[in-house]
Amino acid sequence: MDASVTYLVVAVLALAVVLIVMRARRRAAARSGNASSAGRPARGRAADTLRGGPHRLAPGDRVRIRDMEYAVRGTLRLVEGDWSWVQHLLDGGTGTDHWLSVEGGPDPELVLWTGEPGATVTPGAPTIDLGGRRYTWSESGQARYTATGETGLSPAGTMRYHDYQSGGAARLAFEAYGEEGWRVSRGDLLDSAELAIQPTAEGR
Repeated sequence: MDASVTYLVVAVLALAVVLIVMRARRRAAARSGNASSAGRPARGRAADTLRGGPHRLAPGDRVRIRDMEYAVRGTLRLVEGDWSWVQHLLDGGTGTDHWLSVEGGPDPELVLWTGEPGATVTPGAPTIDLGGRRYTWSESGQARYTATGETGLSPAGTMRYHDYQSGGAARLAFEAYGEEGWRVSRGDLLDSAELAIQPTAEGR
């Protein structure tokens, strides 16, 4: 192996280590920084996903995101270790797949996702170009999920994911449920003011 190849291998390994450390620090900061007073558990843990706000949306509820109104047709609750998040599948009447991910506690990170069924990119590289934008790898993992409503999935199972980011608000995700292939989606980070919940399910 010549010197240039050795340098390239070392550089790639160093980048991977840096990204893994960044992911671990980001998760640790989110968990410790979100810890509330009065003895409450840290936000983002599995027990907190049942609190109010977008966590408690359910099939039949309606939400307005920016200028569009959606009906919630299904919900996925995902757990990876002591970290958890929720994905609400949305029906906007346009035939395009959308979903809202909710990660964290009472002040969660909200991302509106749009499916990219025609995308031919695959995960694994440190950076990915799609739609004129370059995304950088953020984190990867495997989680367990439970599904309610119309999701097209088994009631429970596992999923694998690779997440990428671009700039401060753009997201790119690859998800594979069970033995399925990769689903590609692009996301936009939302401000909480861009989402209005209009619950219609009984008892909410």
